[in-house]
Amino acid sequence: MKMKLYLLFNERLGIVADISTLVAGARASITSMEVERKHELAALYLELENGRPEFSQEKLLELLGKVPGLIEMKFIETLPQESRENRFRVVLDNISDGVISIDADERITTINKVARRLLDCEAEEIIGKHIKELHLPDYNLLECLKDKKFSNVKKDFASAKGRFQYFATGRPIKDSAGRIVGAVEIGKDMQEIKMLAQSIAHANPMTFADFVGQNPVIRQAILFSQKIAKTNSIVSIRGESGTGKEVFARAIHAASDRKGPFVAVNCAALPENLLESELFGYMGGSFTGAKKDGKPGLFQLADGGTIFLDEIGEMPVSIQAKMLRVIEGRSLRPLGGTVEMPIDSRIITASNENLEQMVEQKLFREDLYYRINVLPIHIPPLRERMDDIPLLVQHFLFQLDSRLGKGPQSLTREALDKLFQHHWPGNVRELKNVIERAAILSDGDEIDIDCVFFSFEIGKGNGTLKTRLPGTRGNQSLQGLLDLYERRIIQQVLEKANSIRKAAKTLGLSHTALLNKVKKHQIVMEGKQTTWR
Repeated sequence: MKMKLYLLFNERLGIVADISTLVAGARASITSMEVERKHELAALYLELENGRPEFSQEKLLELLGKVPGLIEMKFIETLPQESRENRFRVVLDNISDGVISIDADERITTINKVARRLLDCEAEEIIGKHIKELHLPDYNLLECLKDKKFSNVKKDFASAKGRFQYFATGRPIKDSAGRIVGAVEIGKDMQEIKMLAQSIAHANPMTFADFVGQNPVIRQAILFSQKIAKTNSIVSIRGESGTGKEVFARAIHAASDRKGPFVAVNCAALPENLLESELFGYMGGSFTGAKKDGKPGLFQLADGGTIFLDEIGEMPVSIQAKMLRVIEGRSLRPLGGTVEMPIDSRIITASNENLEQMVEQKLFREDLYYRINVLPIHIPPLRERMDDIPLLVQHFLFQLDSRLGKGPQSLTREALDKLFQHHWPGNVRELKNVIERAAILSDGDEIDIDCVFFSFEIGKGNGTLKTRLPGTRGNQSLQGLLDLYERRIIQQVLEKANSIRKAAKTLGLSHTALLNKVKKHQIVMEGKQTTWR
């Protein structure tokens, strides 16, 4: 017979010992005990087992009522540990991934519904058995008990249920002291991943919720854009190259009520003779090489939607005049045509140029400037929102980790400091490239400063990367080549520097980081050891 109880005591030493003594004296056994301390009270949850019929609930209450300090006692249906295990089981059984865990003795401790269905077994049959009793394609999970891990390993499993292809990720399970007490493997169905990839490829348009940043200036720009998104007025987005002007324009279109497409055109990418025909279209036979049936322009393709004119400052003056007529008349005449065609497309322009200065220099029409500058939005450069760098880095790494097949990565303090010291002429686009390069070069979960390269560092001085290094073998690994070249760079700088601090400053490293690298590469410089402290 099993009984479960809740007991509440005034906190004191020896409560557990007193209960254990009384229960043992009654020739019963405690199968489970859990203690929760709350201020000056102690709550105990017990599960007792006794095969004697005379050991009734009344007898048990009478027995435990003798324990000093008892405030409350009652029988319960479920222990807290059972509730937690049930919630844990429900969560595991309702995820789409297969999950199997083992303990330090290589015996199965958890197997969820997806994994049981795949292996055609029940939990009661398999919990406690050795992992090798399962007919798995491999037993890489055992390597996790040696503090190893694997991510997104492609596996192919055949059973009576059919063929199952999946990506497996394995991790060791550690206790609070860091000791390995087990391991877990999670398998994700390859078909599900393909469907997810397709949904991302055809995902909803970029929205303001996708923007990363808490800087007040960028938040203010987002709030203003959300407010004017549903209007049909012309929007003028200003900002340096790489700040995300087109992304902002797409978010405005997504937040509008316009059902038509978003059509983007870079006014600086097309020559003058092509830009006019691309924007406004042409009639058949209007010029040599023209299609027989003509071609609709981008304004027509954006009917009911939004046309984004990027780098409008680069638009030739001759086309600016026609653009002004299109904006004012809400109609256009295709190249070679004689009839005006109505258009219904919202216009969003963008420029990284100083349009005011261009107006003064007669490079941009003043009347067009005022027509497009109805709702101006300024996107700040990255150097003016440096506090957003950690959030952006985290966002980019999250995107990269799954694509590169790596575990969660993060930057060391020294690597992050290097990002803060950079001027960021390429803005967020440059930061994304730097982080992607660093994530690829790093072998570990932490990306150190030696993996953070800016474009101007590649091919020059510190941070140099070359496809071939003198004196190295062609079959040497990338990490080996990087270590060798890093050692040479440090040696060269140390030879010219008077102290380790000056050398660290030249290399863009902290004093401690450089000392660690000197130790790592076993660099010894004659006559300079005394200044390296």
